[in-house]
Amino acid sequence: MASLKIPGIAARGALASGAPWRTEIAETLKLAAPMAATQLGQIAMMTTDLALLGRLGDHVVAGAALAHTVLFAAYTVGMGLVAAVAPLASQAVGARKPRLVRRSVRVGLWAALLAGVPLTALQLWGDEILLALGQPPETAALAGRYLAGLAWCLIPSWAFIALRNFMSAVNRPEPALWITLAAIPLNAVLAYALIYGALGAPRLDILGAGVATTFVNVAMCAAAVWFAYARHPFKKYRVLGRFWRPDWALFRELLVVGIPISGSFLLEFGLFAAASLLMGRIGPQALAAHAIALQTAAILFMVPFGISLAATVRVGHAAGRRDPAGTRRAGFAATGLAVVFMAAMTLVVVAFRHAIPQVFLGAEAETPTASATVVLAGTLLALGATFFLTDGIQTVVAGALRGLNDTRVPLLIAAFSYWGVGFAASYGLAFGFGLGAVGVWIGLSIGTTVFALLLGWRFHALTRAGYMPAVARAA
Repeated sequence: MASLKIPGIAARGALASGAPWRTEIAETLKLAAPMAATQLGQIAMMTTDLALLGRLGDHVVAGAALAHTVLFAAYTVGMGLVAAVAPLASQAVGARKPRLVRRSVRVGLWAALLAGVPLTALQLWGDEILLALGQPPETAALAGRYLAGLAWCLIPSWAFIALRNFMSAVNRPEPALWITLAAIPLNAVLAYALIYGALGAPRLDILGAGVATTFVNVAMCAAAVWFAYARHPFKKYRVLGRFWRPDWALFRELLVVGIPISGSFLLEFGLFAAASLLMGRIGPQALAAHAIALQTAAILFMVPFGISLAATVRVGHAAGRRDPAGTRRAGFAATGLAVVFMAAMTLVVVAFRHAIPQVFLGAEAETPTASATVVLAGTLLALGATFFLTDGIQTVVAGALRGLNDTRVPLLIAAFSYWGVGFAASYGLAFGFGLGAVGVWIGLSIGTTVFALLLGWRFHALTRAGYMPAVARAA
């Protein structure tokens, strides 16, 4: 088993010859493109669901939004845990330890199961949770009905991420993209059928959207398992072999790396949830404009997030082969790609800052109330110029640091930047200085900029000192 050839590593080892920076950029792009497309596919499925539910009325959309808030808080916990599969497996690939690759995937799937059981059960109490948080009973009931179907997607979606990270670690991210592309039309047809009772399916309204999402996630997970088990080059790793064999040492290491990732994700999610609450205090137009600007940012974010996943793999490969120069080059090459992309997209967004809100609002954009929302959303998108760029930088540098197993210090940096700086600035500027919605977005930009700068300094300091993480032994 120790002699198993790991695909692509011989070629990747040639970075020291020729033009290493050009080679690094090319290899990062090769990984990042399908990863970013996969993330955009996930956004496409969510957007399809919201568009179909929107035909049932604003109250249904509000219920779905609350349900997504409850679900995403739990989803973020597991997503951080299975994200740790990427650095552990990538370092094992770089160190030529194929057995350790299998073990890394196995403990990631364990984490998905162990975290998924209680967190799935918690979703079934979603309406009670929302009532306790002061949400209207009718909206909380709709959210609870949605969660009754949606809750079961957590474990298969996390398992899919773990297997996707394994595929990326061995330089084959394409199957995850193929699965996602196939899932987009399947999700649309199934959601339409179950929401409206079409194609011989029962009419389940908002529950149908949740059931469709769960079914599609189960299908995606099953397809990923098939690729991992039956297709070259994945089947050589036998990732499901000895699945129930205890591996507590590596499981503890996954938790050490993964729990701070979950914490960082939750701090970021919490900041933007808090920003929405601040906007709600300012008024409905501010909240609507904020939602439009934030959804635009979320769509743009998927590309640097894909680059960050590639950065984790590339840095992990270099760390595994004990190549300090390679880790530094991989991190900065990925960051440069994110800067170029986000700078270009920021110019596009600023140029079309008034047209973008009209796309979201459709025919309603011509009403007096909506017109004011369009103007405010355009202002927020213009203010987001700094935010978009630094948000792209921070996610890529965070991904590079994960490739070094460095997640605990970034968690502390996230707490300081997002809450000590970002939330405090948003609240103070919005209410203390009377800037309203504009102040909230200035605060978000300040917090994200501080986070990006501190993470960049952290990565620079570690790689300049030649820091290398300890790669677990393959037992």
